[in-house]
Amino acid sequence: MTNHWIDIKNADAILIMGSNAAEHHPISFKWVLDAKDKGAVVMHVDPKFSRTSARSDFHVPLRSGTDIAFLGGMINHIVQNKLYFREYVAKYTNAAFILGKDYSFKNGLFSGYDPATRSYDRSKWAFEKDANGVPKRDESLTDPRCVFQQLAKHYSRYTLDKVSATTGVPEDQLLRVYKAFGATGRPDKAGTVMYALGWTQHTVGVQNIRSAGIIQLLLGNIGIAGGGINALRGEPNVQGSTDHTLLYHIVPGYMAQPHDGWQTLAEYNKANTPVSKDPESANWWQNKPKYFVSLLKAWYGDNGTPENGFGYDYLPKIEKGGDYSYLFLFDRMYRGAVRGGFIMGLNPMQSVPNSNKVRKALDNLEWLVTSELHNSETTDNWRRPGHDPKKVKTEVFLLPSAHRLEKEGSVTNSGRWHLWHYAAVKPGGEAQPFGWMIVKILNRVRELYAKEGGVYPDPVTKLDWPDHYDAEEVAKKVNGYFTKDTTVGKKLYKAGQQVPSFTALKDDGSTVSLNWLYAGGFTEEDGNKSKRRDASQTPLQAAIGLYPNWSWCWPVNRRILYNRASVDVNGKPWNPAKTVIAWDGAKWIGDVPDGGWPPLATGKGRHPFIMSKDGFGQLFGPGRLDGPFSEHYEPVETPVAKNLFSRQLNSPCYKFVASDMDLLSKPATPKFPIVLTTYCVTEHWCGGGETRNVPNLLEAEPQLYVEMSHELAEEKGIKNGDGVIVSSIRGEVQAIAMVTVRMRPLKVHGRIIHEIGMPFCFGWTTPGCGDSTNRLTPSVGDPNTTIPEFKACLVNIRKAEKLTELSM
Repeated sequence: MTNHWIDIKNADAILIMGSNAAEHHPISFKWVLDAKDKGAVVMHVDPKFSRTSARSDFHVPLRSGTDIAFLGGMINHIVQNKLYFREYVAKYTNAAFILGKDYSFKNGLFSGYDPATRSYDRSKWAFEKDANGVPKRDESLTDPRCVFQQLAKHYSRYTLDKVSATTGVPEDQLLRVYKAFGATGRPDKAGTVMYALGWTQHTVGVQNIRSAGIIQLLLGNIGIAGGGINALRGEPNVQGSTDHTLLYHIVPGYMAQPHDGWQTLAEYNKANTPVSKDPESANWWQNKPKYFVSLLKAWYGDNGTPENGFGYDYLPKIEKGGDYSYLFLFDRMYRGAVRGGFIMGLNPMQSVPNSNKVRKALDNLEWLVTSELHNSETTDNWRRPGHDPKKVKTEVFLLPSAHRLEKEGSVTNSGRWHLWHYAAVKPGGEAQPFGWMIVKILNRVRELYAKEGGVYPDPVTKLDWPDHYDAEEVAKKVNGYFTKDTTVGKKLYKAGQQVPSFTALKDDGSTVSLNWLYAGGFTEEDGNKSKRRDASQTPLQAAIGLYPNWSWCWPVNRRILYNRASVDVNGKPWNPAKTVIAWDGAKWIGDVPDGGWPPLATGKGRHPFIMSKDGFGQLFGPGRLDGPFSEHYEPVETPVAKNLFSRQLNSPCYKFVASDMDLLSKPATPKFPIVLTTYCVTEHWCGGGETRNVPNLLEAEPQLYVEMSHELAEEKGIKNGDGVIVSSIRGEVQAIAMVTVRMRPLKVHGRIIHEIGMPFCFGWTTPGCGDSTNRLTPSVGDPNTTIPEFKACLVNIRKAEKLTELSM
């Protein structure tokens, strides 16, 4: 999230797409309503009419999986009508960069595609460089090979008629959104984008967000108050969990996971440290070795020495090119290649696609350790309906977990604010926090190694590991400390004292930090800043609701990322009425600037996008696995037989697993002609494992239902309240029909396409409420993240003769 919750109130236009913010982020939605009260235009683009739609200025329904077509049409509208912020685009984005001769796009494929590996050679997307190795630029934006001209050419195909025929959105409704949001491409206006799982859970999920990035860069909406691209996280600490490496491909602080192609620390650093020849590029990731070595020292302490790469040699290395996401994990489990494991605070038997397969996969384990608040579809998979427990060989352990209200620690919200939570009550019975469990379990393993030895115990026995779990001590180590006396500025820090900021981290073993992003959040001078609750601010900060003394925000308490783009080259704000930072002739005032250098015009400044190698916002993004520009591809299961924008129907790079249970419907199959999308509900949290055990919440939303239009209901002979069976090529689900105007038929490719919607929060451990909707969804994922395509697949629906999963 580039901005923060409160900042939404500063927007003049708000595009909510891939999100139902009013129902799923209801407290945050107050800032949307604040902006609306001040005159902002609020637009909701979503397949279903919801409470968000009701509070917006207008709602635009579209077919699931066609967001890029919709956004591509907006990009084309902005370019053709010259609505872009020209000075910002020319000076702060890579629009002026000249593309090399190898780059091309033809028939839905970018240059460098290898059909045998289903992957791209991204070196074909390189920029031309001058004699000094700096990318060539044409700020007139007229060179036919410059990014801007190639972008204009790429999206010129996204005409209103094709976008309308693909998305099902009438042309007048497309223009209504395009004009309202396109009007923010001025210095005195701001538009923000709010998205959630409705964008990420597609085989083109990353490119959905890339499309928003292109729009916001064209309009000059990144780095400013009321702008940005705001990811609405599904719970208070999703941001924190990703910062601290929830995902397999990274280690804390968004650094690459070591793989077997990088056997030494030197090899890792060479492959992962970008080099820029532009003296005006901050190229902040050049500091990565400092952050990574400080992380290694946090893991291995005194045992991490220069001789063993500060502990790098101890680290297990994943296979280069391997995929360790849960789609592939459960596929390996299904094939009998996994013997045991831990599943803690997660209910994959409910929330992973193709649930029938993953439930069978779990049966193949010899042992399983689970930890939960309540029995769930995962903890009790061995006794699921229609299954004989005597035939399950798995030994299952269930560790009682403390509730979030029963433990102390930090959360990081969607806006990157780091907030300390205190335990309201002690855990009941034998329940304990996860941290306590992990520390205890690993200490027992270390004791066993010490007693019995092992083939290679060093990676475990040489860890710098605590005797007991203490949340505040972990938080201190996350910030980091010095391992020897060090002078920073004019101040001497003794060994063991906290580092004041990530700028103090070193690659020589003299600093420790479990996550460089959080360095500065727990200091010698101010203690644990996540506990701060000071609402004071300067008048300049108060004008946009910055609240810099309330909690702490990574990085270095910067509330709006890339804020150097909110000023011109002289340091003057584009919009003085909503100043984020400003140069007063000697220093920056307002927010913490993206680097303390003076403005660019002084000759001592830096380009504003400090985390990109060249320092510019990336309209052209050569780092993505599936293309440098976004491109519409149909979902893997699609009701249409062709793509109106190219010959390539689906993403050429999407990920999938293949087994006898991983069946996929053919495009436009008459057997499954209806599009299914899935979503959360306000009354149940995610998969419902916790909230289904709260009686009043279960009473408020008691059963699995399917929302469908009156037209589809009439066609199928279904009435509101009827029991129905929804089927895909992978399985069937029983539900109650909710016939409603909230779902509408859409005219796509000249014919009517029906779409239905279902929540995924119900499971069999709650009697009479139904079972997992994900028995219908396919195991296919985005090529960059492997996030599954929960939001679009093909189904059919019929009236049920008898219901066995639901109480009527």
